[in-house]
Amino acid sequence: MHEHITCPRLIVSALRGGAGKSTVAIGITAALRNQGKLVAPFKKGPDYIDAGWLYLAAGVSCYNLDTFFIPPEQLVTSFYTHTCNCDIAVIEGNRGLFDGIDIDGKTSTADIAHTLGAPVILCLDCTKTTRTCAAVVGGCMAFDQRINIAGIVLNRVAGKRHESILRQSIEHYCGIPVIGAVPKLTADDFPERHMGLVPTPEHGWARKAIEAAARIATDYIDLNAILKIAALANDRPVPDFSPTVPSPIYCGNDRPKIAVARDSAFQFYYPDNLEALENAGSDLIFITPLTDNCLPDDIDGLYIGGGFPETHARQLAENKPFRRQVAELAGKGLPIYAECGGLIYLGKEIIMDETAYPMCGIFPVSFGISKKPVGHGYTVSLVDRGNPYFDIGTELKGHEFRYSRILSWEGNDNDLAFSTVRGKGFENKRDGLCRRNVLATYTHLHALGTPSWAPAVVKTALAYRQTKKAG
Repeated sequence: MHEHITCPRLIVSALRGGAGKSTVAIGITAALRNQGKLVAPFKKGPDYIDAGWLYLAAGVSCYNLDTFFIPPEQLVTSFYTHTCNCDIAVIEGNRGLFDGIDIDGKTSTADIAHTLGAPVILCLDCTKTTRTCAAVVGGCMAFDQRINIAGIVLNRVAGKRHESILRQSIEHYCGIPVIGAVPKLTADDFPERHMGLVPTPEHGWARKAIEAAARIATDYIDLNAILKIAALANDRPVPDFSPTVPSPIYCGNDRPKIAVARDSAFQFYYPDNLEALENAGSDLIFITPLTDNCLPDDIDGLYIGGGFPETHARQLAENKPFRRQVAELAGKGLPIYAECGGLIYLGKEIIMDETAYPMCGIFPVSFGISKKPVGHGYTVSLVDRGNPYFDIGTELKGHEFRYSRILSWEGNDNDLAFSTVRGKGFENKRDGLCRRNVLATYTHLHALGTPSWAPAVVKTALAYRQTKKAG
């Protein structure tokens, strides 16, 4: 052990999803930034939308913390790296404080709080309850005494009398300070009360929503108390641990260029993944399949992340030159790695309301959209077919969150490189559509949990560039 995490830090959690922790975490982050603090934002779990809002609030990248697909030692090292020069780290939890994948609470927000020695701010939805909140807080305190619940934020408070009873009950019976009381909000108070459900690039009012969240935090939460609680973080040594990031594949000046589709249709990328591609030796060029007429001439690879191609289906379909070029280059061996929404874009079509919107047509798949999630949660896949990016026998841990469903598929299981051990996958408990240098999957991977991914993408891009030169 040679270094220690010294950055003040705290976790904003709740008893369940939908209790208001996103508004509180985003509001605190934005309000502290307005005070001139350098805030390092983090999101517990495999989440892109909350992370996008936290990025907008902090003005710096929001990194995800998840012990399902990131080894704990790597997680601590990553947290340390991204907080060294910051004034405070704000970590937004997910679901309820103790909710994990098993009875022991593995992967829970409480697990992260213990791993990082971070005190917890607990947000309580106080709708139609008073003294019972004290019993709930007392139960949380007793349930896992490794966790320091250091402050309470009351949410959806009905008035001064309601707040007074809640505050007195919790402080008397639990000995924990109530550091904020947020009233029931109207659209006039806060134009978007469902931040965690709406991606930031989707709407022009995102900045106004951030400003409103900052005002709410400033008006109703004791920010000085927030800073004092963050300073209570327990000492945590950083493991004498060499990150499992291989050496760069390429160290020359003429680095391979990988195009990344990033716009309101394709917006789900972990910052770690983009940084891993750069660290592996590539340069990234950001493009948009919505409005670009063509791909850059000199690219050596293409990365299409997740998002909502279904909400942009007409615009994607109408950009025929771009779709046709993607398909043409794929046929010539251009390396393409696609996740979820990217998989849909590489398919034959999206069918919605009896209208078919043609996509790139690299894979013979027609997609429809369901009203409820078709696949949602952590995934485990085993690579058991040849493909450009992963060795056979590799275990891939990730997550999936999709509303799309397979309406028709003209391929077979041999076209799929992964066996799905956990999760829905693509079809027949398999995932990973593969054709030449194209691999498309419903599973989202995190570069820290799959360190071989980025070097493999860059290596394949280099090989493709050599074939272009030879041709």
